[in-house]
Amino acid sequence: MADPVSWLVIEPGWTVVGRDGHDIGKVESVIGDAQRDIFDGLAVATKLIGRPRYIPSERVDEIVDGRIQVDLAHEDVDALEPLEPGA
Repeated sequence: MADPVSWLVIEPGWTVVGRDGHDIGKVESVIGDAQRDIFDGLAVATKLIGRPRYIPSERVDEIVDGRIQVDLAHEDVDALEPLEPGA
């Protein structure tokens, strides 16, 4: 098992996995303020076409190198808010 890492090292392309073990998507961008160490959430590309979905930081259970576990099931993703451009 990999050791947890800080949100500050998350990179685009990391896999986002739901609580059920199914892939939800890939990190498109990290939303936060690194200087103040404030992690707001993730923009996650869940489909090939369409806007990324916003997953707030409080839904993140674990961050390990290359993989983020969230407390959502893969079928919950469609109910997430699309990330607004410029957010």
